[in-house]
Amino acid sequence: MNCNMAVQLHLFLLPFSKKQPLMSSSSSPSFPVLQRIMINFHPIRCLSTTTATSSPTRRINFHHIHCLSTASATSSSPARRTANYKPTIWDDSYIQSLPIDFMEEKYKYRREKLMEEVRFLINQQHSLTEQLELVDTLCQLGLGYHFDAEIKKMLRSISSSMKNINNLKKNNNLHDFALLFRLVREHDIHNASILRLDDLISCFKKVEQSFNLNNQLYVKGMLNLYEASFLATEGEDELDEAGKFAMNHLKYHDRFLLSPQLVEQIEHALELPLHWRMSRLQTRWFINAYEKKKNFNPTLLELAKLDFNMVQSIYKTELQELSRWWRNLNVVHGELNFARDRLVENYLWAIGFTFQPQLWRSRKAITKVISLITIIDDIYDIYGTLDELKLFTNAIEEWNIAAMQQLPDYMKKCLTTLFNAMNDIASSFSKEKELDILPCLKRMWADLCKAHFIEAMWYHNGYTPTLDEYLDNAWVTISGICILTTTYCLSDDLTFEAFKSLEFYPPIVHYSCILFRLYDDLGTCIAEIQRGDVPKSIQCYMREKNVSETTARDDIRCLIRIYWKKLNKEHTISSTYVESFRKVLLDMPRTAQCFYQYGDGYGEPDRETREQIICIIIKPISF
Repeated sequence: MNCNMAVQLHLFLLPFSKKQPLMSSSSSPSFPVLQRIMINFHPIRCLSTTTATSSPTRRINFHHIHCLSTASATSSSPARRTANYKPTIWDDSYIQSLPIDFMEEKYKYRREKLMEEVRFLINQQHSLTEQLELVDTLCQLGLGYHFDAEIKKMLRSISSSMKNINNLKKNNNLHDFALLFRLVREHDIHNASILRLDDLISCFKKVEQSFNLNNQLYVKGMLNLYEASFLATEGEDELDEAGKFAMNHLKYHDRFLLSPQLVEQIEHALELPLHWRMSRLQTRWFINAYEKKKNFNPTLLELAKLDFNMVQSIYKTELQELSRWWRNLNVVHGELNFARDRLVENYLWAIGFTFQPQLWRSRKAITKVISLITIIDDIYDIYGTLDELKLFTNAIEEWNIAAMQQLPDYMKKCLTTLFNAMNDIASSFSKEKELDILPCLKRMWADLCKAHFIEAMWYHNGYTPTLDEYLDNAWVTISGICILTTTYCLSDDLTFEAFKSLEFYPPIVHYSCILFRLYDDLGTCIAEIQRGDVPKSIQCYMREKNVSETTARDDIRCLIRIYWKKLNKEHTISSTYVESFRKVLLDMPRTAQCFYQYGDGYGEPDRETREQIICIIIKPISF
């Protein structure tokens, strides 16, 4: 890095005030300055590794980036890196040829008829165990969104009944106790004060003393306790310990004593808990598993298959529209041919965040946002020179076509595409809701790019940050703020009051993005370091603590569990947020886990990701 371009970085942790109104209370709206990472530029000597470790402060003041020299930005042949990304495996002609089945009126009529039968089933009198298992089955079959009101009514009734709770305690029914506890937390039933964690732990301890591996009800109780433990919040150490006990018993018991269906369910849970799974993939798996049960309900199974296929047809229609949009842009086959072409994978991300059919607006907008995020990420990480990146970051902040004049052609193409896409999204929503969301979209892109620029400077200076320094910046560069802000602003249930009270960025957003980042790093860091990128969390931790990569990965996984507890806690106290936004806060790290569980499922999408796309978007379930 040239001495006359040296930079002194001061990284500040974002403060999270309880309320930062998006708009003032006056009649004319005024958008506040976002609290962001501050970059101070000083024409001083080259940065030493000590300057970036100065004590952070919580106040954020975001300064405009001043380009010290534009000469290299217009240089004829600057040195470029390349990642040699694989081309897309999904051709537009193939996407356009996908058959759109299950959209005819006969399927809609049949689904309505089946739904009426299920409503009747829900309202019938059942034992407590049958009621709870019915709710759990509906949710795992992917049908919960159709019966949300009925499910919440049932759970409120069960969990607020002292008779039910006393019977659970009296009978030491761990199966029902743990299942009710998990379902109540999953559905945000806040009136369940008589359903206490202490009672669940007491029940567990009594069962623990007489645990019988030959008794399938005991085993199911341990399985439900294990699943419930992943909804623990900070401070609930006893639930954590109970979950570990249950896991060990499930892991080492004699499988020959159990039914094949229960064994399959246990192995599936031990691979990954339900609370961490991408919902649509879990639905596809559970439909197949449910069909193998001896006592499955044929009405539920038919409705689940039909609904899955009908929703899948909606996905195909949306994907065809998005593929035409992407093809017409022609961005990755011209000046931006160094960037990843991942439209279908981007749409899979969007499904992971917003699978419900009624969230089509958010799903399509998120796909476009992620497509543009990918290009910008590759510009900062791979292709752009540092001088170009300064100019590019300024142009994003100013959001002005005139600011692009000094940029090279590939950056002009990217910014023109970005500005047009965001203007279209904001304009369409404004016509319907009469809310101007464009300033919010501009802010999120400016925050993202300024955080990316910090990483670019780290790379060009050869600086390895501490883990804390890295995460203070990397939770932004993972781009979750763009996904979550877009989702919030495009929510169907967004009101003027909710829009007014939007915060940038509360703790729950921070925790969700941290999880997104850590999952990404576990799956991609090796490939990214090899092609030339800033050290990721694993490398930062290895250097800071002088430990092996294996140890660092294990500790990052422990950190993931810690941040899930933080996210769980914030989710229980954030009921004022619009519902669709609250769900995405959990679904974003779940989807990230899905993409990166077996490596870089985004950069190299021709393996597990390909199969996931086929089973969620391409291939219907056979009847």
